[in-house]
Amino acid sequence: MKAQDERVENAHKIIGQNVKLAREKAGLTQLQLALAIGHKSVGLVSCAEIYHKKQHFNIEHLLKIAAVLDIEVSELLAGVK
Repeated sequence: MKAQDERVENAHKIIGQNVKLAREKAGLTQLQLALAIGHKSVGLVSCAEIYHKKQHFNIEHLLKIAAVLDIEVSELLAGVK
């Protein structure tokens, strides 16, 4: 795997962990968050939080998640270099 690809994968993993921590801190389930950002099932959130099968959040997801959780988008990117 190229170093750049590995860097991107690590970023997706860190962002997923940050979303999970922020979601749990807000007291929301994966389903509640998924519904709040316009998804009908928990699939995206559950998979992207752990980067399962390379499923990840995109910028639109992150903007919506930050709004729902009432946090800055930068909190979801913390630790990404």
